[in-house]
Amino acid sequence: MDAVPFLKIDPILDDRDTRIIVCCGAGGVGKTTTAAALGVRAAERGRRVVVLTIDPARRLAQSMGIDALDNTPRRVDGIGGPDPVGASRGDSGEGEEGGGGEEGGRGEGGGELHAMMLDMKRTFDEIVEAHAEPARARAILENPFYQSLSAGFAGTQEYMAMEKLGQLRARDEWDLIVVDTPPSRSALDFLDAPKRLGSFLDGKFIKLLMAPAKVGGRAGMKFLNVGMSMMTGTLGKLLGGQFLGDVQTFVAAMDTMFGGFRTRADATYRLLQAPGTAFLVVAAPERDALREAAYFVERLAAEGMPLAGLVLNRVHGSGAERLSAERARAAAENLDEGRIVDQGPGKAGVRGVQATSSEPSHATAADSPAHPSAAPEAAPTAEVPEEHRSTDTDPGSDPDIARLTAGLLRLHAERMRVIAREQRTRDRFTALHPEVAVTEVAALPGDVHDLAGLRAIGERLSSPRERS
Repeated sequence: MDAVPFLKIDPILDDRDTRIIVCCGAGGVGKTTTAAALGVRAAERGRRVVVLTIDPARRLAQSMGIDALDNTPRRVDGIGGPDPVGASRGDSGEGEEGGGGEEGGRGEGGGELHAMMLDMKRTFDEIVEAHAEPARARAILENPFYQSLSAGFAGTQEYMAMEKLGQLRARDEWDLIVVDTPPSRSALDFLDAPKRLGSFLDGKFIKLLMAPAKVGGRAGMKFLNVGMSMMTGTLGKLLGGQFLGDVQTFVAAMDTMFGGFRTRADATYRLLQAPGTAFLVVAAPERDALREAAYFVERLAAEGMPLAGLVLNRVHGSGAERLSAERARAAAENLDEGRIVDQGPGKAGVRGVQATSSEPSHATAADSPAHPSAAPEAAPTAEVPEEHRSTDTDPGSDPDIARLTAGLLRLHAERMRVIAREQRTRDRFTALHPEVAVTEVAALPGDVHDLAGLRAIGERLSSPRERS
């Protein structure tokens, strides 16, 4: 298989023409952490960044040292000092010394990081307040159906994320916006939300409710009495007449705003298609997550949206990959059964058992306890690196050490199986989409909970482990 193209993160962050980065993917794959780490790294490379997150767990606020995020961008302290990667900015051609900016390659004006968490209802309220006269806006905001719609209508969160993105871009206060898309069941929900809301606004039910307001006067009331009579007979029993009245009042008040919703959604959609936007598909090396990522890659291509590449998160590795799962498992079984290996460098045998290796065995010479190489060092056929060999303790002479060693070997065997499974899953994705650049982020032992952790993720994003 040809080498997979590497996703180079730093050139994307340093490109001043890149104004929006959208982190998308299935839920639970690390989109929020990735978005926050990108924001931190971009700010410390001289960009003025705002990170828009839609994360109900609120981990981003904790990671950035902010007590609470809300619908207003808040400045993150501890960002904007000397650029730890200023040398690499100098290599990108942005100046002769330190990236052509201020001290440490911070860039012109220095970097800043702001963060916010989407408040879906508040964003909806802001739209109403901005596009309706005060009396009508008050009537809408107090309407029970509106309150229900703005708090939990299917697709509203994704649509409001698009609305807020459009608002942030229009302000032109930041030169980079990083978007953490909603934790939807499907990554496609973010792109489909404006279409779904448009379908709702154009639906027959809404049009029927809007008709009396459009006709007006006695004619409108006559239409209402005729057109609604059959429907209210059934729906009134199911939902209640008060509910239908609330819906009708809401539709009448929102009538003049429906077109604005579609117009703004279309404008944001075009913004996402523009060259200044970069999509990063985030996935874990798991079958379902990469299947979702493949769907999203194909959808982005069909919609003509600019895909930068795939961030493969939480990839497992091992510092002892030379010891295969099979050999580690065999060694653990030998320890459990008391068949301890005695060997010199690269040689394997079993105490009390004739060696099966095709090479001469050193087991006989090592049987004497006084022999300097008497201590067992590895499983059959497993060559142990010299720095890990010990001649002080024989695992077979201490049952506790033997059990511990066998347990560690089994853990290693399981880790190697996980690595092999992840590699097969990744290879299936890259076989289907060989043009997609990939960067891998190694799995961390714990959650990221501070700026130092986000910086570490940023370093991993910018320095992928090369695999082919």
